[in-house]
Amino acid sequence: MTGAEWFGAAPGGLNRYFTDLFGALTARSEIEVSAAAFGTAPAGGLSWGPVGGSTWRRARTAYRDRWAAAPGRAAVLDRHFTLYGPPVRDSRAGHLVVHFHGPWAAESRAAGSSAPAAGAKYALERLRARPADKFVVLSTHFRDLLVHDYKVRPDAVTVIAPGVDLDRFRPAPAPEPTAPVVLCVRRLEHRMGIDVLLRAWPAVRAAHPTARLILVGTGTAESGLREQARDLGPSVTFTGRVTDAELTGWYARAAVTVVPSVALEGFGLIALESLAAGRAPVVTGCGGLPDSVRDLDPTLIVTPGDADALATRLGDALHGAIPGPDRCRAHAETFSWAAAADRHIALYRELTG
Repeated sequence: MTGAEWFGAAPGGLNRYFTDLFGALTARSEIEVSAAAFGTAPAGGLSWGPVGGSTWRRARTAYRDRWAAAPGRAAVLDRHFTLYGPPVRDSRAGHLVVHFHGPWAAESRAAGSSAPAAGAKYALERLRARPADKFVVLSTHFRDLLVHDYKVRPDAVTVIAPGVDLDRFRPAPAPEPTAPVVLCVRRLEHRMGIDVLLRAWPAVRAAHPTARLILVGTGTAESGLREQARDLGPSVTFTGRVTDAELTGWYARAAVTVVPSVALEGFGLIALESLAAGRAPVVTGCGGLPDSVRDLDPTLIVTPGDADALATRLGDALHGAIPGPDRCRAHAETFSWAAAADRHIALYRELTG
């Protein structure tokens, strides 16, 4: 397996997924797994060096370190970020699996990259993915995106829902409703819809004057979002980056969580983490996000970018119109890393015969 960064060194959905999938696979006796990414590696993992520095420098480092992820001959090279890792021929792998976590070019364009830069990234994504025997995506939305935007054959794409760490995130009793907390754990980027959430917040506060909004995360849009929130006063708090222990504490204090993305959402692992912690997430109908809650309560899904609809649903949630901790936890348990590992092993066996 080759990834971007280990989660302990660089928190984020892709890195959490890569690290947890590696852990789930290494726990299985029927498969031998090695993995490399940037940052301090967990037990059994390998590192290409520290995080940080230019993307292209790190890409060269990972490209040239041809044996790190596969010291012997590997049956499969499973690549989780298009830019990092050796070519298939140099990895000694018999087959290539590409995990498509999101369109790098489109994400860069949404973050403000120029059209030529985004075009170059798109070309590189397609070039690096061309030898792939199979693609893995987290949702049918990203399967369709791969087929339509990247011209991948439908029969080459497998949808495998992610797992959630049911030990790391544990449910707590519902908090007292006196000063309810709405929790949003997101990278502070334009496509995450935090600006829509801030527009919705005055209406939520009108219905629940003691409510607080806690925004956990950092990102390139942070300064603009802080400026937007200035008129909302102390009811909105930016925490910056937090540890897992601190995040667990915030989940315990939250009445409801919210994932207000407006574009390019492959699944929304954070919604599963909220459910595992016993807190219902209000999500938008963006990309694969609805897959996390549709079978629990479809009313938790609102239209992306609609501040009025978001405010109404959050207000209803604070009035108690949400699934309780036990139902949320039971739903999260249907998304286990053991099940995800089973499906990956089955895919690897299909390729290797």
